[in-house]
Amino acid sequence: MADGDRIRVLVADDHQLFRRGLTMVLEAEDEIDVVGEADDGEVAVAKVRELRPDVVLMDVRMPGLDGIEATRQIHAAFPETRIIVLTVSDEQDDLLDAIKAGAIGYLLKEVSIEDVADAVRKVMGGESLLSPSMAAELLLELGSVSGQRDQQQLTDHELDVLRRVGLGMSNEEIARDLALSESEVRAELASILAKLQLRSRI
Repeated sequence: MADGDRIRVLVADDHQLFRRGLTMVLEAEDEIDVVGEADDGEVAVAKVRELRPDVVLMDVRMPGLDGIEATRQIHAAFPETRIIVLTVSDEQDDLLDAIKAGAIGYLLKEVSIEDVADAVRKVMGGESLLSPSMAAELLLELGSVSGQRDQQQLTDHELDVLRRVGLGMSNEEIARDLALSESEVRAELASILAKLQLRSRI
């Protein structure tokens, strides 16, 4: 990050009114700079190459190059850039495609626009974010995949941990919420990743 650890953000959305409103809210935050806007995926990729933002807020449905493919290209070329998908789409396929493409967060536009600034800060702190309703969808999908692979099913305790990961909670927050030590949370996460054959909590 540049200029006294201010977070540099690019907003990519084809709806100008939403994009401008979001930009105004983010620019009101002392630690956030909106360095650019894009109205389609191709422009978003070009702007990331030019401006090197810390965080991209990416819509899914855009003309030309869509948000999923733009996310994939940005993540491949600039893996240090954190991408939060911000969309009206609650389709499970879009969620899974976005995560596979490299998004670190997936939020529905039903969230308060003021909460987006908090989301930006959280991903810069190393957290991943999912809208609660989409976290439930992801858990169902992971359970299905686990069953298909004939893996050992997750315990109730592991599901409790996984749900909180889906809500974007840190290890410290999960430990406090479930009355565990952070080392116990890390052990639970290691077991979850092994059972679901995943490389990371993201």
